[in-house]
Amino acid sequence: MLRVAVAGLVALAVAMGIGRFAFTPLLPMMQQDFGLSMAAGGWLASANYLGYLLGALSATALRIRSVTAIRVGLTTIVVVTLGMGVAHTFIAWVALRTLAGVGSAWVLVFTSSWCLERLARAHRPILNGVVFAGVGSGIAVAGAVCVELMRWNTSSAQAWMALGCLALAGAAAVWRALGTGEGVDSKDPQRVAVGAQRREARWAPLVVCYGIFGFGYIVPATFVPAMARQFVTNPLVFGWAWPVFGVAAALTPLAASAWAQRIGIRRVWAGSQATMAFGVAAPIVWPTIGGVMLAALLVGGTFMVITMTGMQQARAAAGPSATRLMAAMTSAFGAGQVVGPIVATSLLGADAGFSRALLIACVLLIVSAAFLALPRSEQTVPQAAKPDDS
Repeated sequence: MLRVAVAGLVALAVAMGIGRFAFTPLLPMMQQDFGLSMAAGGWLASANYLGYLLGALSATALRIRSVTAIRVGLTTIVVVTLGMGVAHTFIAWVALRTLAGVGSAWVLVFTSSWCLERLARAHRPILNGVVFAGVGSGIAVAGAVCVELMRWNTSSAQAWMALGCLALAGAAAVWRALGTGEGVDSKDPQRVAVGAQRREARWAPLVVCYGIFGFGYIVPATFVPAMARQFVTNPLVFGWAWPVFGVAAALTPLAASAWAQRIGIRRVWAGSQATMAFGVAAPIVWPTIGGVMLAALLVGGTFMVITMTGMQQARAAAGPSATRLMAAMTSAFGAGQVVGPIVATSLLGADAGFSRALLIACVLLIVSAAFLALPRSEQTVPQAAKPDDS
């Protein structure tokens, strides 16, 4: 089972750490190399998130084995990441970032389903933390690579090529570990069951809260290095904001797996969402490099815990239909991410600050955390699924 967990870790590291979030530490480099504006950066980020939304939506209807979807997603990420190092036009970047989002969504949804199913059957839920530590590990490695490349005055194009090669190595490592995928795929045996619509209506609170999470975290997740750059011009200082984010995201799922078994998945989700709200508010309360670093720590330390507990809750709530619910939640998450950077850039003040967008995100996160903490919200989880929510 450790092999399954490690394969999931590496797959998510490639898909999310590189396919989704490599753009974040590279944005300041692209600004320097190509004069890319913050608004243009917001549109490129939203292109990736739109692709993520499209990928998640397609995952709700796909009849394809999980391992096949994972491999297609990883291959897409490798190709488009290398492509970012070759292309030099805004239109090409938009297309490539959109495709990267599609591939990332496929890998997240189907890797989550593939790993959680196997670990649950083996009664090893503690290893869920290893799987979801992959995202933070990928972010930390990609961020550290970018810091080192900035130290050597490497261009953003060369940095994209380096990360593309790193993604290729990761995909190759996972390829064989996935096996044939026999016995588990994305087909949903309950899709046409009587009462399916009524059951899916009970999923709505989970989908909405997860969508708010997508909107709430994405502003700091997209613009942490850019915000840090407003206070410190030395790339060897502001560049470390993103690796801090990644290290925090890599470590906390491991601890959260143990907490969830003691106090319940939903309570860990609610607490993490509230903690994230404080992290989002940190640059408003403390508008210095220290506030930005605190945001990186708190947001980075909770966003993968929320992802992990959200996917676990989906499996507990939906059982055999878990892949479909995971895809629906990821779609809501993707929709929040598409809106987030656009709202952030449209609300930029005269001082180019992010305070208004961060404040909106903070309020929404607090509201959703409060809902998740209500005892009545536990009713969305069928009693039969309770053992997975211990």
